[in-house]
Amino acid sequence: MTATAIDICLCTFRRPHVADTLRSLANLITKPEWSVRVIVADNDETPSAQTLVETTAQQLGLNVSYIYAPARNISVARNACLNAATAPLIAFLDDDELAPPEWLMVLVSTITSAQADIVLGPVRALYPANAPVWMTEGDFHATSPVWVNGQIITGYTCNVIFRRETLGSLRFRPELGRSGGEDTAFFTSLHNAGHRIAFAPEAILTEAVTPERAKLCWLLKRRFRSGQTHGQLLPIKGAKAITKATGKMLYCYAMAAGNPHNPVRWRFWLLRGTVHAGVVAKLLGKREVIQYG
Repeated sequence: MTATAIDICLCTFRRPHVADTLRSLANLITKPEWSVRVIVADNDETPSAQTLVETTAQQLGLNVSYIYAPARNISVARNACLNAATAPLIAFLDDDELAPPEWLMVLVSTITSAQADIVLGPVRALYPANAPVWMTEGDFHATSPVWVNGQIITGYTCNVIFRRETLGSLRFRPELGRSGGEDTAFFTSLHNAGHRIAFAPEAILTEAVTPERAKLCWLLKRRFRSGQTHGQLLPIKGAKAITKATGKMLYCYAMAAGNPHNPVRWRFWLLRGTVHAGVVAKLLGKREVIQYG
């Protein structure tokens, strides 16, 4: 049997839930020939998570490397993980997610069988009992890849595995580390370099939607920032790009206005239009929305 080494990375910032994430990773199904390590990068100004992470790891018998990566900049923390990783396979998840026992097995199996360089899994949102009906029916917090002409052209760090050999000197961009979108830029660069991204629909992670995120205003801010990232990554900018994005924005807002009696559809189109509004804003020079730190 071929031995497989895997580094599972997660970044944390003042979130006690990281202990629950570690507990879920301790229950992963692995093969005897695998060597699995968890790397936790603490992005706080002080090493506030160190005691919790190291105590939890000791209780679980989990192989964990704690890294202090201060800056309140998620790119700094992600890059600290990459610099510490030595395994041929690197996985990422978030510190507010839970992994079922089969999660890693599915990712590794898919990256091998699909002969891919990167494999994404979905993140299922767990809504609180008092969440609005339109939110649960529309499932606006779930995460899955976006397909363009039959291909996945970018990715995210909340559920992914990739081959370390594909990275070279590529790292997450620090200038995007407080606005977000650093993972989109990272995986777009890998795709543009010719690396194939596959999808493992059964490699599901779960994430509880907190009360502060169970609001339309939070979703709008998130979509607007996503649009700003997309605008920054567009290969062609200028008046033509602005006109095109503005047209898409107006169409989506018109569709929202045309569905006033459907609480899911009008919000769907409103959120989609807000993505294009973010593109327009970025193309016009508006600074990114600060999300982290």
